[in-house]
Amino acid sequence: MSIRIVRLGTPRLPGEGIRIGTVRRPPRGVPKSEFAKQDWYDVWFPNLAPSLELMKFAHASETPAQWNAFIRRYRAEMAAPEARHDLELLAALSHVSDFSVGCYCENENHCHRSVLHELLAECGAKLA
Repeated sequence: MSIRIVRLGTPRLPGEGIRIGTVRRPPRGVPKSEFAKQDWYDVWFPNLAPSLELMKFAHASETPAQWNAFIRRYRAEMAAPEARHDLELLAALSHVSDFSVGCYCENENHCHRSVLHELLAECGAKLA
């Protein structure tokens, strides 16, 4: 049992389980009925996505200093009680179920999912 961090829209791996989209917006031009069939996600969970303002900041960041500022700001958003409860819930579920969380970004190192991976680990999640 574990959480796998994935790029949404890529082929599913064996044993990946339910796919949770931790993104601010659904995929453009894709009917809702096709989200799971096209390997985007089974459940949309924007609670763990960066705020719209912060997402725009991340996409515009070009330097390591800007990216580090994004990380600090995203961690601050995820420190809010509601987000913390969500992270703790996913961490607990990772010990009894296989599932995945992800985002659309091509480069995981320049995506909130890399920070989400760290946050889930800090909450005691079992990660694949």
